[in-house]
Amino acid sequence: MFGRRKKGSAAEDAAGEAEQVVDAVDTETDEAERERVRLAPEPRPDGPWDSTEVRDPAEGRVDLGGLFVPGVDGMELRVEVAGDAIVAATVVLKDSAVQLQAFAAPKREGIWGEVREEIATGITQQGGVIDEVEGSLGWELRAQVPVQLPDGTGGFQVVRFIGVDGPRWFLRGVISGQGAVQPQAAGLLEQIFRDTVVVRGEGPMAPRDPIVLKLPDDAQMVAEGVQQEEQAGSRFSGGMGQLQRGPEITEVR
Repeated sequence: MFGRRKKGSAAEDAAGEAEQVVDAVDTETDEAERERVRLAPEPRPDGPWDSTEVRDPAEGRVDLGGLFVPGVDGMELRVEVAGDAIVAATVVLKDSAVQLQAFAAPKREGIWGEVREEIATGITQQGGVIDEVEGSLGWELRAQVPVQLPDGTGGFQVVRFIGVDGPRWFLRGVISGQGAVQPQAAGLLEQIFRDTVVVRGEGPMAPRDPIVLKLPDDAQMVAEGVQQEEQAGSRFSGGMGQLQRGPEITEVR
């Protein structure tokens, strides 16, 4: 089933020179950090794919306009909206889920390093915990995000933020559920992320603008109502509202 982040003493002079050295080191570190986060996109031998790299994006995938999402037996596909636009799709598979969202990006620079910093800052400011690790999809963030539990008490939700830079686009994934708690159990969700096709289009877009999606032509809406997504701060900050239940598309395979 497919479901619908002044000069003085010699001592003072010496201290001043030491501060200058520290400042110089800090400046070099800052410059190196900026270079790190603005690297050109890495090769993607295993995907995700640009629409120009796939012969038939629709083969075995659900056409959402800006994304072609692989279809897997037993999955639900839910869409997330911001205003009147569909900006994300969430694949739910048993007790795990991955939210997919594509953004426009600079032509020669990747933004995933910068985005990771924004997500990490946003979550730690909320009182969460972040661990940056190198996983099967490259660098990712494993986070414990503060959330309100159904009984009104505070708790944490474990999520994984994955991302890949492509040609003029960036694809972000947010894995939740068992696939976040036990990453080794997320193989199929990771494969869905890898096999997703991004359709950036040739029109002008500002970097970081979301690539808008659409419903499949034959979609059947489940009566859930349309969820309006409210995101405070950076659109990459990973607010947990993005992981709530949204409209679903259902189709029996």
